[in-house]
Amino acid sequence: MTQDALFEQLKHPNPHLRERAMWELAENRDETTIPRLMSVLGEDDVVFRRAAVKALGAVGSDTVPPLVEALLNSDNVTVRGSAAKALAQVAINHPEVPFPSAGVQGLKTALDDPNPVVHIAAVMALGEIGAPVVDVLIEAVKTTDNPALAVAIVNALGSIGDERGVDVLAAIAQDESADSYVRESANSALSRLEQIAKFKNREQ
Repeated sequence: MTQDALFEQLKHPNPHLRERAMWELAENRDETTIPRLMSVLGEDDVVFRRAAVKALGAVGSDTVPPLVEALLNSDNVTVRGSAAKALAQVAINHPEVPFPSAGVQGLKTALDDPNPVVHIAAVMALGEIGAPVVDVLIEAVKTTDNPALAVAIVNALGSIGDERGVDVLAAIAQDESADSYVRESANSALSRLEQIAKFKNREQ
């Protein structure tokens, strides 16, 4: 299929066909593929936009520089949010490749984005990168005064389950000066981790 035909297929109502087009674009890309996918990140057509986000993730770390550029500099909140989600897809699709440090820096900067769509998506992406960026999340949860952002970070630390993150969650859960919603989230994250640990011990 031509690139044009594959881009058309990214709009297809059938998710299997969209998925196939994403991977085919990633495998047979040329120098126009990444810029064309990037140009879809502000589309009103949600199906098309999400497919482009996933296709960028399928392409992998070569998409990180233009995604960071869009994440930090686009005036369009949809583009910034989509860029953060595409960075998460890079981490999900290529777990064996160390996540580029420029991508981590970009996501860290985006935690200060005034729009919740963007800063929450940035937290999710850092959560997907996981243990290598636990320190970034820990620093952010200690310095933010935005309870909704703090809750998202607490949940990301809970899903990563790294010892350093768990220690911080325990500290937040005990901290009486912390926002009650954030403390509650830290407690829930800790109890989920305990259940997972019990479950794993039972399986061994």
